[in-house]
Amino acid sequence: MKDFPPPAQMPMRPPGTVMRLRRMGASFPTRLSFLRTLMRALASDNVKVTRPVWVMDANGYGHATYHLRLGGFDYTLIAVSTDLPPEMRTDRVIATAWDTTYVLYDGIPSQAEIDRVVATAPQQEAARFTARDLVLSRANKSVRLFNHVIDALRAGQQPNADKIRETGYLMRTTAVYGNGKFGIADRGHIAKRPFMGGPFMAEMLTVWLIRGFTHDLAEHVGGAELSREAKRHLGIGNSTGLGMAPFLVNHPMLLDAWMQVRETAVARVRAIPSLDAAQISRIYALVTRAAQHLAEWNVPDEIAAERITTLRREWPAFAATLTPDALTSQHPIDSILTQSAQWSVDTQELIAALMLEPFGELIDGLTDCMATPFHPTLDPSMPYSELTSMIDRDWDWACAIDYDDARECAQFWYVSEEKLEPRLGSRHIEVGAERESPLDIGRQVKALARDVPDSDMPVGRFLVENPQHRAAARRVQTLGRHPYAEIRDNLIGKDCLPIDLLRCKLAFFGAAKFDPKSDRWTRITLAQGAPLFDELDNADDWWLPVASL
Repeated sequence: MKDFPPPAQMPMRPPGTVMRLRRMGASFPTRLSFLRTLMRALASDNVKVTRPVWVMDANGYGHATYHLRLGGFDYTLIAVSTDLPPEMRTDRVIATAWDTTYVLYDGIPSQAEIDRVVATAPQQEAARFTARDLVLSRANKSVRLFNHVIDALRAGQQPNADKIRETGYLMRTTAVYGNGKFGIADRGHIAKRPFMGGPFMAEMLTVWLIRGFTHDLAEHVGGAELSREAKRHLGIGNSTGLGMAPFLVNHPMLLDAWMQVRETAVARVRAIPSLDAAQISRIYALVTRAAQHLAEWNVPDEIAAERITTLRREWPAFAATLTPDALTSQHPIDSILTQSAQWSVDTQELIAALMLEPFGELIDGLTDCMATPFHPTLDPSMPYSELTSMIDRDWDWACAIDYDDARECAQFWYVSEEKLEPRLGSRHIEVGAERESPLDIGRQVKALARDVPDSDMPVGRFLVENPQHRAAARRVQTLGRHPYAEIRDNLIGKDCLPIDLLRCKLAFFGAAKFDPKSDRWTRITLAQGAPLFDELDNADDWWLPVASL
């Protein structure tokens, strides 16, 4: 068999630039995001979604099932809708009841299994589930928009386009649990199945099916059909807080894989020597779409609103640089990305995301590398001098911080006793720092760097005498082999904003319309613009969706 050379690529952006919190917090979804990858998989496998069960009263309370077959395996979403008193509706983790609850079931459930899920899903973590249950989720209505849509349909009208544009979803999930929580199946149970090996594929499938259920439920209660344009623009909302923030710190190999894929894709498109007329036209169309998306992205948070305003101001200036001469020059995308340094970090990252979009044939295959079989390991035979060299090369930023400064150790991570969820405390104000979670990676590595042995002994021997440095030594060795595995900022300093961690991860999911409610939690929209159940033949043109109502 003939070997083909790998695609050409320019040097990748250095981790010291990419892995800073501010830049991670400027992430945008790309065609490599998990939802986009899933839609392409569903389309390639010619998936058909059916609704075998619909048991709903006139007010929309009851249950339904949605079935599809993907990669030779059957999956069923079981959706339960209940009458929730308004005073019990909250997106906070302390909630004990929700408008709707869901299980993604492995296979085609019997009536007895449907009855089991209908009884247990509304209880969420208060119940226990089985290995046939792949994902557990819940969602609350966006009450004002849901009621408006119902009222409009009952009056024989379509809902107001501005109201749909303003909210963008009928319901928002408050949790989408996978990988063994509360007795549901571990990821390993499905990881080797076709199309399920990528990160969060089962969860993304659940979100997409829930989105379709919200459309059906509104049409059922309203007694009329929503227009396709309205349904496409109605994604599924999500509220995400501190519980997700430590994930990227606790999974350094996965973080490295995601970042390596994205940065390899950027390096590949930078190496494209020239663009043809169709590619140039596509770039112009995407620049126009991005401008409209920015115009439709409105949030009350002052800091986020200011950043969006900067994007809106800089985007026309950037667009003006895309002259015919610029786009017909040699290595035009490399030039565009190099020159983007003149703009804000947010604009730089939006430009990078846009420039990936026209080149699926070149980069989509990289998504096979988003999952990783590797785990952090410790090499006890490494000479300590080599470990020191790694610290000098990769951790200068951490060793330069004075962690005795009250500002640089102002916060501490911990796990709440009530909900077993990650939280962030103020070290100099709140009690509990003695139960701190070990997310102070930079401080740990600086402590390791200070305890230099008298001789160049193996790392293993050093750790026998200094076991408190074991975790830090493993992080140093891991980063030496996997350069994008570490966030290169102080995660316990006063300037650490968890929202940056959240946005980075959520952008990989495919989220857009980030709507921060503080620096610790945000609302987002998923699957907005995504194909409907019967539109998978057009599954891959919904980056930064805009309303066409």
